[in-house]
Amino acid sequence: MLRFMDWSVVAMGCLLVLAALGGRWWERAKEGGPGQETRFLWAWLPLLLGLGMICGNLPRLLHASHAAVMTMDTLNLVLAVTTVVLVLRAARHFFQERGLRTLE
Repeated sequence: MLRFMDWSVVAMGCLLVLAALGGRWWERAKEGGPGQETRFLWAWLPLLLGLGMICGNLPRLLHASHAAVMTMDTLNLVLAVTTVVLVLRAARHFFQERGLRTLE
């Protein structure tokens, strides 16, 4: 049962990556305008989360070597930090756009 749940997490990660690619295609089809940076974040967020889900479970499920698992864990950490930075930039832009005070 646990093996099925682990593979379902990997499948959800793949679906998020496909959704992100569809979102990027959709963003390219639309013209730029107000709120472009926010739409940019929502196009990248599923990609980063999906890759994180895949990198977190796939090496263990494929019985990869210790070096491969450590490499994927490092990549997962980089993806997590990148996601946090993108979310913080979007939040900062959101608050500046609304004229609210920030922590500067």
